[in-house]
Amino acid sequence: MITASLVLQERHLNHLQEFLIHRDGVERAAYILCGESVIAVDPWTAQPHRKFISYEILPVPEEDILSSSPQHITWNTKSFVYALKLAQEKGLTVALIHSHPEGLAEFSDQDDTNEADLLELAQHRNGAETKLLSVVVTSGGDLAGRLWLNQWQSVPLRLTQVVGDAIRLHYPGRGNGLTSPVFQRQSLAFGDALNQDLSTLCVGVVGCGGTGSATAMLLPKMGFRKIALFDPDFVEESNLNRLHGATRSDADAKRPKVDVVVRSLIELGIDVQVRGYQSWLGDPGCRDALKSCDIIFGCTDDHAGRLLLNRFAYYYAIPVFDMGLALEVSTSDTPQTKADGRVTTLVPGHTCLMCRGIINPVAARDEVLKRNNPVEYERRKAEAYVVGEGNPSPAVVLFTTDVAIMAIEELVHRLQGFRGEAGSVSQRVRKFHLMTDRRQTANPNSYCPICSSSECWGRGDVSPFLDLVE
Repeated sequence: MITASLVLQERHLNHLQEFLIHRDGVERAAYILCGESVIAVDPWTAQPHRKFISYEILPVPEEDILSSSPQHITWNTKSFVYALKLAQEKGLTVALIHSHPEGLAEFSDQDDTNEADLLELAQHRNGAETKLLSVVVTSGGDLAGRLWLNQWQSVPLRLTQVVGDAIRLHYPGRGNGLTSPVFQRQSLAFGDALNQDLSTLCVGVVGCGGTGSATAMLLPKMGFRKIALFDPDFVEESNLNRLHGATRSDADAKRPKVDVVVRSLIELGIDVQVRGYQSWLGDPGCRDALKSCDIIFGCTDDHAGRLLLNRFAYYYAIPVFDMGLALEVSTSDTPQTKADGRVTTLVPGHTCLMCRGIINPVAARDEVLKRNNPVEYERRKAEAYVVGEGNPSPAVVLFTTDVAIMAIEELVHRLQGFRGEAGSVSQRVRKFHLMTDRRQTANPNSYCPICSSSECWGRGDVSPFLDLVE
């Protein structure tokens, strides 16, 4: 059975609420043109899943409304046909959204009848495979949604996720869950709702080294239940000082890092579902798992992986918390270490990693060449055309673990708001040697196709994947 979910960009929801919720207390309606993420097999349910992402908002014009009250709204279908036309031209899906100013986030019998008729119209115009989403929003901000498969069948949205400076979750049964005794003390700090939210989210960890293994080991202890791990590498002796869960026998056997971290998470015995992918992130075999995630922690130290995640966060409106650690050791007689830990949050509306100067595109190119054509890579390396092939970077487990904590803190704040109204930080740098945290702002480059324009925000599946040359 197919399941479905919706990602609403925060800027879109703010616009919708301004239009749909009025002091006059009558219902209003709008259309959301949505990009789509087609997931053939969800790694946690083994079922097909469709994730829709808000891309463009089209309010129903006032002149099209035939009648409205606090309990109903009717409008002619002219604007709906126009929305269908745009959706067909752009390869998008139409979602209806209307307000229930005095009601609950539930669909009425009249909604059932009207939406079935609109689906029939949509399929006549755009084709028999056309789907239709429907969303209800209340004056209190509650959301409920469903996906119409045909005129007689709809499925409730498994999750509606609002993404921006804050992350808000709406799903059936929210607030009715029971907290496990394992997390009762956490409930005393953050409330029961956060524990239920964390157990609902599907989380990806890209890279299982120092920051990645620390992140992965902390997630179940916070209450996350569905975790996907991505890393192509094997455990080596030099990893043992910072790779959480790794043992000497793992290094001797050169076990895959993902297998070691998967084993460690399962041994915790606190009901975690973990999936491991021993592949580079760009491998097509990772895409279903990657697109199934609601949140991603970027713990990779390669530029090509960061380049892919940098685009992914905007095309799919899936928040990516990218981490980095820079250590600089002086060569004086009394060595001093400068240590900077960084967490950058990538969502539509935030400045991307390219514009912040974190990704080196030349190094990314060389990494792809090394992966795809090692012979040519070695030739270019010998001719000094390859960058970044020096001594390995220094790393200290204290700092890598602290950076992982910084990233999880940022996610928890965006979900729960414990820092207060202005607590979200798009890029936070901790200078360990100075004992200070700094907020770093940056403006997008005017020519950046990722963060200076909203053209790709929420676009979802495109060919080639993420508009990258394959």
